[in-house]
Amino acid sequence: MNIVAYLKPVCGWSGGVREVFERYNLKYEEKLINEGENYAEMVTKSGQALSPCVEINDKMLADVSGEEVEDYLLKENLVEKRHSREEIS
Repeated sequence: MNIVAYLKPVCGWSGGVREVFERYNLKYEEKLINEGENYAEMVTKSGQALSPCVEINDKMLADVSGEEVEDYLLKENLVEKRHSREEIS
């Protein structure tokens, strides 16, 4: 699976996306959008300026939360459901 995540260094939504990748042990390329080149690339690929944006196997998920990324991964059968820390306790 090829994943590129356009994220802010510090942001609740970006943190949620990172948590999903961690939960499923997914390798991904992180591009911080506070760097102009990465921001411009995200806007060009997604067609909008809001983040996070995540590209999974050439499918762009624009302005998404960690939950939306996880839902997409499950719907496309790219991962099997895992419980979050909150669901376990």
